[in-house]
Amino acid sequence: MSASDEALHLTATDLRMAVFRLARRLRCARAIDAMSDAQLAVLATLRMHGRRTISALAERERVTAPSMTSMINGLEEQGYVVRIPDDEDRRRVHVDITETGTAIVAETIQRRDDLLADMLAELDFTDDELATLREASALIRKVVDR
Repeated sequence: MSASDEALHLTATDLRMAVFRLARRLRCARAIDAMSDAQLAVLATLRMHGRRTISALAERERVTAPSMTSMINGLEEQGYVVRIPDDEDRRRVHVDITETGTAIVAETIQRRDDLLADMLAELDFTDDELATLREASALIRKVVDR
């Protein structure tokens, strides 16, 4: 392993551990305790990208279509999503988020942002350190969005 390969591997290890621990702490903050991370992810996808078919949601979340159908059934029963028939093909159904579902996502995001802001405030970072964290977050998004 070359020096740059070793540096990449060490960076990957450090980053994975830090991101995993942070994500685990943030997942505890949600608007509804009984909602799973998978359900929240589906609602967030619908809020961000608009209505989707069940198969498109299943592909995005990397689950089977029957698993997604089951999840959508539960979210629909709770009033967080609605099914909308396709105008051109009545066999196809789209899923869209309701106002209640949108509110759940917004509140969860707010709670998580508040929690992370509190965590950062406790450490009394300098403006330069906060700028470094923002730059790091942009780099992490670049890795994730590729």
